[in-house]
Formats: sequence, structure tokens, C-alpha cells
Amino acid sequence: MSKLRLNIQDTFNKELPADPITENYTRQVKGACFSYVKPKTTSKPSLIHVSEEMLRELGLTPEDAKTDDFLNVFTGKKVLPNTKPYAMCYGGHQFGNWAGQLGDGRAINLAEVVHQDKRWALQLKGAGETPYSRSADGLAVLRSSIREYLCSEAMFHLGVPTTRALSLALTGDNVLRDMMYNGNPEFEKGAVLCRVAPTFIRFGNFEIHAAREDHATLKKLADYTIKHFYSHLGEPSKETYVKLFKEIARKTLETIIHWQRVGFVHGVLNTDNMSVLGLTIDYGPYGWLEGFDFGWTPNTTDATHKRYRFGNQPNIGLWNLYQLANALYPLINETKGLEDALNAYKEDFEVKSLEMMRKKLGLFTSEEKEDTTLTMQLEELLENNEIDMTLFFRNLSTFKKQNPEKGAKLIEEAFYFPAELEGDVLKKWNAWFELYAIRLKNEKLNDEERKKKMNTINPKYVLRNYMAQLAIDAANNGDYSLVDELYNLLKRPYDEQPEHEKWFVKRPDWARHKIGCSMLSCSS
Repeated sequence: MSKLRLNIQDTFNKELPADPITENYTRQVKGACFSYVKPKTTSKPSLIHVSEEMLRELGLTPEDAKTDDFLNVFTGKKVLPNTKPYAMCYGGHQFGNWAGQLGDGRAINLAEVVHQDKRWALQLKGAGETPYSRSADGLAVLRSSIREYLCSEAMFHLGVPTTRALSLALTGDNVLRDMMYNGNPEFEKGAVLCRVAPTFIRFGNFEIHAAREDHATLKKLADYTIKHFYSHLGEPSKETYVKLFKEIARKTLETIIHWQRVGFVHGVLNTDNMSVLGLTIDYGPYGWLEGFDFGWTPNTTDATHKRYRFGNQPNIGLWNLYQLANALYPLINETKGLEDALNAYKEDFEVKSLEMMRKKLGLFTSEEKEDTTLTMQLEELLENNEIDMTLFFRNLSTFKKQNPEKGAKLIEEAFYFPAELEGDVLKKWNAWFELYAIRLKNEKLNDEERKKKMNTINPKYVLRNYMAQLAIDAANNGDYSLVDELYNLLKRPYDEQPEHEKWFVKRPDWARHKIGCSMLSCSS
């Protein structure tokens, strides 16, 4: 009997249809939203790190995290009393093509916990095979688990809607992985991550039932989603389904605008990686912009077509929403409301994108049509040279509108090749700073007030790939101190933190082409 004091109130596996087959083998699951499956028993689990914030959110304490009960439950060794773990059934479009049934191939939902009127679903990632694992083993390795653990918590503190992480642990087992898909598999340390969200329902959960023309299960899932996560929309009806889609579209755009704001590139925006709550979900081959580049993708699988590149994320969000609209259509049987929501997404993107860029530039009042030109000119300048996005915008906050001629000096640190800031390049930058200074004179805030506001929008610290890789390399040698250091650093990404100034730097040269620092695969 577990001594963990969790207020378990399961709904997904009680209110939605279950797979009647209880054996754990790969198969097509029809007429069901999930399959019951227990996590694989780990051989010798050990905790690496626990989020005290998420402990509190669940009603637990740091002392609880030190118990054998906690270790056993959140590494899959034991199942919580009176719970029935399960893997979700969903499909998805991957790289623009319908992939059919996908599902939780290595994620197992343990239970739902309600604490202080918040609902949290607990999910183990890397907990073993499920009916949706296809030919895979359902496990995860340490490197990818560290990346998701650190990034999901970092994104939360950046103010980006995201799934969270509770714990990171070693399983004690080795896992065979071909990291770059080049025919050279190697054994790596196995790990299991407990991630947390109000729900892990994705666009693909709806798509699979629509594709199979299983409208009865589709309706049950839609009604469940409204009941537990969009109850303010009213009782299920055609009108409510349209409202549901509009809300999902709005939240999706909001999250993607945040990604653009902080320079985050998801890397694999398939429809099965899109949350119906607009959360950032599935941290695989993600990356942070080093040089400002709309064409950059961190995903080796996407290197040729760059479908999921930084500048295309808003368009992919819209494309994915079209697929969700198609999935919901059988419940509505008319297109107007869905089309209106999609058109609103397009229009709102233009408005909200400019609004976001204006705030990054410290333009908080007196909306002006010239701001579009100012931001477009800036983006062109940023792309013409290799300029670090995070350093550029953070240092821009120190700009004095009385001294535009000093602007170039402020941003020199952000250039990967500072010697380029001369001649015609310097002239173009000086011309832009002249326009920027003129525009700032129409603002009500003085320079110091503007700096403070800009520094709440432009982070000083983000989880650059080389930082995560350093933590991974140390962890592979049994040293988890860097995981803890980065975890605590990234809890305050907008603060100066002078004791951590060493992390406010451009990507080092050694990391430019290093695996794990410049490009990543989907292997995890």
C-alpha cells in the first residue's frame, strides 16, 4: 500500500471506452480511446532529480520524494493502489502525411490527481512497450529524458504554455539506440521521466476516430474534453464543438507566438504532437535559435525540406488545425464556423506577431503603422549576419534613444563574427538605430522603465543545446550537478543572476557542429 497522499480522481479511463483486449502486444486498437497496460518493471531505479514545484502542485512534499514509494511509483516499479495505468490511442499526420494509428508507444498514464482545484495527469515516458509501440521497445534514454525534463520546466518559467515534469530517474537498464539513424546503434543509459499536464489529449486523438469513421467514439472524446477542460463553453452541441475548435485554435496560436518570442523551435510539429490545451508537448529534437534564422530547424529528419523550421511554425500550426477541423467536422456537418476560426487564426497571427515584436523592441504604447516596417527591417538585418537572438534582444534593452550612434556597440557581443560589423553592414545598422531612436521618442516610458519592461519579455537565459549537452555528458559520467544547476538557473530566466553570467554567452565554437548541440534526431 502506497503512503503517497495523492487525491486520485481518474476520469479518462473511467468515462471513455477502453480497449477490451488487456494483453500487451502491438495491434490496431479500434472503438477505444486507450488500452490498459502496466509500466515495465525497472531493474534498479534511482532518482536523479525531482521538481519541488510540481511536488507541491500535486500535494506532495520533498520528504515524500525521498521515500521508496515515490521512487517505485514514478519509475514504473509499482502501481498506485486503485489505479489502472493506460496508454492512449491516437493517430496523426507526420511530416504532412497521414500515418494512421500511432498512440502512446512509450508513454503510460498512471493516474489523474486533483489538488487545489487543479487536475493533473501523471504520465511515465520511457516506461516500456504498449499496444502502440509498433516495432519499438517503449523505452527512453538518459540524454533525451534530461532534455525534456529541463526544457519543459524552463518553458514554464519563460511563460510558455507547456507540459511539466515531476521527476527524472535512471532505470538501471541499458537501452540500444541508433542516435543518428546511420546504422551504428550503441547502448545508452535507460531513463524514465514523469511528465505532468492537465491532459495529454492531442489533435491525433480525434483524428484516429474520424479517419475510421467511428463517430460515436469521436463524440465521446469531444464531450469528455468539453466537460473537463472547456466546461465554460456549455453543454455539448454543434455550436459548442465549433466553440471548442475556436478555443483550441486561439490557444495554439498563443503558444506558437510565445515560441517565436523566445526563439524556440519544436522540431517535429506533427499533429500527434499538438495538445488540445495549446501546451508545448513532446520535447524531442527541439532547439533554441543561436543565430537568428527563420530557416533553421534542429531536426536531422527535417534537414532537407525544413517543414518545421523556425519561421514556418505559425503556418504549421494552421495546417495542423485544418486537420483537427476535418476530424471534428462529422460532429458539426457544416464548415462555416470551422472556416471562421481558421481565418481568425490567420488574421490574429499578423496582429499578435507584430504586437509580440513591438514588445520585444520596447514599444508599448501609441501603435504606429511604421512599426511593421521597423520590425521587418530589423528581421532582415538579423538574418543577414549570424547574430545571437537571445543576446541581441537582451542587450537591446540598454539602448539609449539619445545616443543612437552607440547602438551598434551594444549589439556587437551578439555577432558570432564581430568583424562583420563594419562597412555597409555597420551603415545599415546605424540607419536602423536612427529610426528606432526616433520611434522610441513617441513612447511614454523613459529608458530605464523601458529596460525593465523589455527584460520581462526578452529572457537572459534559455536552454541552449550546448548547455543541455554539457549536462548530459556529465550525467552519463554519474555527475548530476549540472542538471541541478541548469534547472535552478532556468527557473529565473528573466533575472540577471550575475552568479550565472557564464551562461549568458553565444554558443561556443566547439558546439557549432557537435551532435546534440547543432542538430538532433528523433532518436530517444
